[in-house]
Amino acid sequence: MTPDTSAYLERRRQVLAEVRDILITRLKVERAPEHIDPDAYLFGTGLGLDSVDAVELVVALEQRLGLKLPEGARTLRSLRTVGTVIDQVLGVGETS
Repeated sequence: MTPDTSAYLERRRQVLAEVRDILITRLKVERAPEHIDPDAYLFGTGLGLDSVDAVELVVALEQRLGLKLPEGARTLRSLRTVGTVIDQVLGVGETS
């Protein structure tokens, strides 16, 4: 594995941990962090979030990770699963 790949995978693990923490602490998802699968749908029969939760998730990501997510359809598509949220965060750029 190349150093770039290792760094990317570590960053992805960090963002997953942040997203899981936001889901549990701010959105009151009642699951242990390790039981929030990256493929879990955020809405409906997945984690059961609603549109207000979606706004709260975006605000929490922007505040905690110091980034600005784009508005519109691209962001809506990125809110399908935990994994698509991570992809969106990583696609925005470095988020320290």
